[in-house]
Amino acid sequence: MSPRAQDFVRIPGALARRLKDLLPTLALTVMVGVAVGQQVPDIGFKSVGRGAPLSDDVTVREQVGAIRLRDGALFVAAQAGQVPPGVKPLPRDLFTTTDFYADRELWSDPRYFRCNSPLAIESLWTGPDGGLIGKNPPASAPWGYCDRDLPRKALVSPYSFRTAQAHYEALLTETRGRGGPTVHTPATLPQEWNGVYRQPRFTPRNDNWFAMRHVQVPTVLSLLTETYRQRVVQETYHHGHTNKPMWPAQFCWPEGFMRRWHEWGAYDRQMMVTPQMVQLYMSSADNFVINIHVGRSFRMDGPVPRLGEQVPRWYGETIGFWDHDTLITWTSNIQGWASHTAFEHSSKMQSIEIYTPVRDAQGRFTGLSHEAILYDSEALVEPIRIIERMDKRADFIDAEVNPIVFVDCVQTLYPIKGTVTPVTPGRVIEFDVPDMYGRPWAQVWEKYWEQGMKKPAEKDLFDIGGEAGK
Repeated sequence: MSPRAQDFVRIPGALARRLKDLLPTLALTVMVGVAVGQQVPDIGFKSVGRGAPLSDDVTVREQVGAIRLRDGALFVAAQAGQVPPGVKPLPRDLFTTTDFYADRELWSDPRYFRCNSPLAIESLWTGPDGGLIGKNPPASAPWGYCDRDLPRKALVSPYSFRTAQAHYEALLTETRGRGGPTVHTPATLPQEWNGVYRQPRFTPRNDNWFAMRHVQVPTVLSLLTETYRQRVVQETYHHGHTNKPMWPAQFCWPEGFMRRWHEWGAYDRQMMVTPQMVQLYMSSADNFVINIHVGRSFRMDGPVPRLGEQVPRWYGETIGFWDHDTLITWTSNIQGWASHTAFEHSSKMQSIEIYTPVRDAQGRFTGLSHEAILYDSEALVEPIRIIERMDKRADFIDAEVNPIVFVDCVQTLYPIKGTVTPVTPGRVIEFDVPDMYGRPWAQVWEKYWEQGMKKPAEKDLFDIGGEAGK
């Protein structure tokens, strides 16, 4: 049964009273956010499944967790393990526990994570002077702000669909009622889409919640099923407590489907538009290639809809159609994986994505609004939505446009005895080859850093049918 947000995220009494005092201010912030920081363009009509306004705008909210800002300033509620005024700490938390699995009843309390966001916890051990973890780690970890959070309502889909198929079919029916789908020729294609884009980061109007800067960990957990909540807490523990991150990029492992939305995952982007296919190529942490097959249909004779063989793909397979100058897509057949600092997804993950042109006051094309609704019946208790901007920087012909950088990872780091270790050429090492389809990051943690813990058994496996690992 899906937990309700109010049941899952518990706020201590003192904090609740403080929040009550802040409600008028927060309400004003939300109103300003919708009016000023709106990230969804007006599509001119009320759609059954796209263009719904944001209920809350992350771009006008302050960050949650303890972190060092870009200008070097500290953003913390309390340092060195001290407790912020008005907050009563729990008897044990992520930084003092001996078995996070045994603390399941505490995971719904922001104080268990010292009111830090997932990104803040990932960053505690890094940066100048060893980061913010303090001189007696991990117990000396700092606190974030317990009276801040992004509402769960802002993270979940505003639409009523329970599957990507139902969502896609409803949008297709709606488009047919509007005289579509539009079948473009080379002469009618929106050629202005061709070019180079950037997913802006560190700018107030362009952030998205998947960066995990503005949300408390329990709010993220409330989006997930029991197994996947446990996996998030496991990763968070090894980020903040043991300092043993197992990021896929460290070992030249794949980045996975969800990494596209992370601010460091897919920064620079190129888009090419043809009548039969639209290609989106992204390069940063890895090479992400999304081929949108316009006008095609999925085969429905397997565990998940697909175009090719019954084998999950790292970035899935995508079909789509045009509604005039808006592109609507459906991606399926995705390999289950992880996106560090966020959460794992299963091979049942599917997405509906809408690319809508953004224009300035003079009607000039400035980029695309990318609205994504993500469905995963195994990992998510309900669909979620991520909205981001893709600002166009240049046309391909512009002299300042550099060729795309193809990321070709050369492994120099290995998880030796449970620790990320640089290995120089010529060195001989003993190395456990991980099962790449069996949560390799967790294999390392559980073998070396969870001795004595009592991990509950998981019921599912990474497999071709879409179940995720044990």
